[in-house]
Amino acid sequence: MKEKKLSELTDQELLQEAKKMKSTSITNAILIGFFIGIVFYSILKNSLGFLTLIPLFFAYKLINNSKYDNKELENLLKEKNLK
Repeated sequence: MKEKKLSELTDQELLQEAKKMKSTSITNAILIGFFIGIVFYSILKNSLGFLTLIPLFFAYKLINNSKYDNKELENLLKEKNLK
């Protein structure tokens, strides 16, 4: 399926994207906190090593995983008086 630009989405699709983005951001925050906890535990128990870098890589991927830009979506919702 082809990804649409935010400006091409209908009002209903924009509201669905906003809901998805909110729930995704909460889930990502929990997972990032979990991975950072693993890193701290790993550093305290062993020291900095290769296995410590794996959770950091996953946290980085979660942070940069956004499908659409949050600011662009918020501006479009305000412009169309949605939310």
